[in-house]
Amino acid sequence: MKLRILGSGTSTGVPEIGCTCPVCTSADPRDNRLRASSLLHTDDAVILIDCGPDFREQMLRTSSYEKIDGVLITHEHYDHVGGLDDLRPFCRFGEIPVYSDTYTATHLRARMPYCFVDKIYPGVPRIYLQEVEAGKSFYIHNTEVMPLRVMHGKLPILGYRIGGCLGYITDMHTMPEEAYEQLKGLDVLVMNALRPQPHPTHQSISEALVAAERIGAKETYFIHMSHHAGLHAEISKQLPSHVHFAYDGLEIVF
Repeated sequence: MKLRILGSGTSTGVPEIGCTCPVCTSADPRDNRLRASSLLHTDDAVILIDCGPDFREQMLRTSSYEKIDGVLITHEHYDHVGGLDDLRPFCRFGEIPVYSDTYTATHLRARMPYCFVDKIYPGVPRIYLQEVEAGKSFYIHNTEVMPLRVMHGKLPILGYRIGGCLGYITDMHTMPEEAYEQLKGLDVLVMNALRPQPHPTHQSISEALVAAERIGAKETYFIHMSHHAGLHAEISKQLPSHVHFAYDGLEIVF
């Protein structure tokens, strides 16, 4: 498998508009973080994980233009779904299924009604919703996907175990015991770590380290960082050898 981190930032992105802190003014490209999203290549499928408002720019950066076999949505917040309309060029390869839980699907139908009606006008992205449930696996071609429940503050959202060896979790604050069990034996874990300070709906870096240790993946990569996380070059030195701060454009092969 190959996972490309398209965006590793939180909802405001980094640099944050109007901020002149050392991170937002850094010349290190690893400190420039678009909104969180990733592109996964398995043996038989190309899977997009979340599709935020930076999706168009992210795909132009990758110079990637190929069939997308499915889009996994973690939740309905704008920084994770705001780019769905920009899937239009990729629909030239065929319709694209968008997988989400029922709550998210309901909000997407309300937010983008022109995409989910019987009669659509030319140019509308040819996407369709596939509702999934935590704990019930499904397949994209031959790639198994297991949605699992995590809590974004008080909002239940989805994480995913994909192909048996990748765990992908974002915007998590806490996670039920069942989800920890579903994440055992991973080769790679991608998980959110917002900043050093506590937050009511996201894991802090120290909380993410505790969760990562409990899950016990061979390698863990943190995403969804804000500018408060600090400079990439400095904060990376504080992590265990098997835990890494991801950055935009990082490719993980496993």
